[in-house]
Amino acid sequence: MDRQSERTQPTPRPPLGRIAASIRKERGRAGLSLSELAKRAGIAKSTLSQLESGAGNPSVETLWAISVTLDVPFSRLVDPPRPPVTVLRHGEGIAVPSERSNYVATLLASSPPNARRDIYLVHVEPGPPRESDPHQPGTVEHAVVSAGRVLIGPSEEPVELGPGDYIAYPGDAPHICQALEPGTALTLTMEHN
Repeated sequence: MDRQSERTQPTPRPPLGRIAASIRKERGRAGLSLSELAKRAGIAKSTLSQLESGAGNPSVETLWAISVTLDVPFSRLVDPPRPPVTVLRHGEGIAVPSERSNYVATLLASSPPNARRDIYLVHVEPGPPRESDPHQPGTVEHAVVSAGRVLIGPSEEPVELGPGDYIAYPGDAPHICQALEPGTALTLTMEHN
């Protein structure tokens, strides 16, 4: 399969049932009402209600806002338990698109018990940057570019990277990711404190 046809394949939809159950569970654990979680996360109560009922089409921004507010890793909201040996083929995995840029993050591995890291495959195309709000305090993001060129890192001082380049930066401060070439891909590891 060529790169163009890879990019035009439909993005797999997030697992809405899993997301709904996870949000309800974590909201209950935090002792927050639906209204209070929506208010703290800065999202509409109707949006949160739809997500908790397994409807809607959540964006990466919405799910990040909920995970930060609940103080849980993003992956806890979207990733089902996996067996000890996991193989994800190209096009598999939980892919969540951005609503503000041409950016799709596919969760490859979530934090196992007693670890605080998630691994994502990110595909980003030229256009507006993916501007990320700060994640939980102590979060560090690690990125390795596998294809294309990207401007990534702290919003005030992003760095241009190409294939094979690596960067680590604070994820608990505003940061960006912007493709400078079509077909840009990178592996992103989020290390949670």
